[in-house]
Amino acid sequence: MTAMQSQLRGELRFNESLSGHTSWRVGGNAHRFYQPKDIEDLALFLSQLPATEPVLWLGLGSNLLVRDGGFAGTVIATAGTLQEIEIDGNEVTAEVGVYCSKIAKQSARAGLAGGAFLAGIPGTFGGALAMNAGAHGSETWQFVKSVTTVSRAGELNNREASEFEVNYRSVKAPKDEWFVSATLQFENGDAQTEADLIKTLLRKRNASQPTNQPCAGSVFRNPPGDFAGRLIESAELKGLRIGGAIVSEKHANFIVNDGTASAADIESLIKLVQQKVTEQHGVELTPEVHIIGEHA
Repeated sequence: MTAMQSQLRGELRFNESLSGHTSWRVGGNAHRFYQPKDIEDLALFLSQLPATEPVLWLGLGSNLLVRDGGFAGTVIATAGTLQEIEIDGNEVTAEVGVYCSKIAKQSARAGLAGGAFLAGIPGTFGGALAMNAGAHGSETWQFVKSVTTVSRAGELNNREASEFEVNYRSVKAPKDEWFVSATLQFENGDAQTEADLIKTLLRKRNASQPTNQPCAGSVFRNPPGDFAGRLIESAELKGLRIGGAIVSEKHANFIVNDGTASAADIESLIKLVQQKVTEQHGVELTPEVHIIGEHA
């Protein structure tokens, strides 16, 4: 990749520790770590990656567990870049590096209703699109009108929302295409009402979730007709610990890092919680967090 580096305008690093880029504060090194300058720079970078190179997209690193052995591929970091956001009537177009909370606040300020739930998602818009993130009874793809994707060859494609298979916490995109921006369509509302709603939702979140400790959001998907947190709590697993990883006393569907956890501690605790919930309730919990990389 040395021949192309002079053309790139972003920042390329090698053997970058991912522990500083994930909300659990754990994880080994990425072989390559690239922060693009803008969408055109990203397209150029992708077009010149080896065809077999594994690629990991990284926003704020919530909803992600990187193993201690790191990631033997290229990480594309969008947080702090790809930050464009534009409001036109009742449509909000944002690039994937924009924080979800910023979309919530700016759409509220513009008098649009529907986006307040995004304030409760602790990540970037790209992550919310990729997993159909939701909170407070709403989901991202309820509001998606269209998206722009980039292919491994660096081609940009405009696609309608109807071209994607969207389910609870999962979105099926064409192979080797990734989101770079999307347009959300909201209803017209009242700016003050929406601002008050955001404050209420954030107060609720801070009261019920361990937002002041390193964690990755909800660990497990809610099974049909039930809540993962309820099942874990009724199995009396709050406070269960492996190494520095602990099932939160505040919300049972969160695992927190006391500052000393390894990724292996967290992964072992995830498996132990699954095992105990299956034994006691006969329900197999599915992780919502993505676990990637090599074991140490």
